[in-house]
Amino acid sequence: MPVRKQYRVAASGQWRDTEDGRRLPAGEVHAWEQGRNETVCGLSLGKSRLGRFAHVPWTDALPESGGAADRVRRVCPRCASAAGRRGTDARPRWHRENPRP
Repeated sequence: MPVRKQYRVAASGQWRDTEDGRRLPAGEVHAWEQGRNETVCGLSLGKSRLGRFAHVPWTDALPESGGAADRVRRVCPRCASAAGRRGTDARPRWHRENPRP
């Protein structure tokens, strides 16, 4: 079984949660792998001035998750396509029952 990559968040802005004081992403968010210096879509983190949020999983930054996405304005469509918009335990949307020979 293939190993799923653990994507984290890189964002153009940040804000602090008043309840627990955590830094959370704001503005435009991108998927990012720890140990890499670029986003999944190929933007350089330094040149694009994107902040790293290693403590925020990619699925929590999606607006439909409601997690850390309170101030997310835009999700990069290229990153969403590569990293997925569903959770890590989600199955593929379709499954071929009887493949042709």
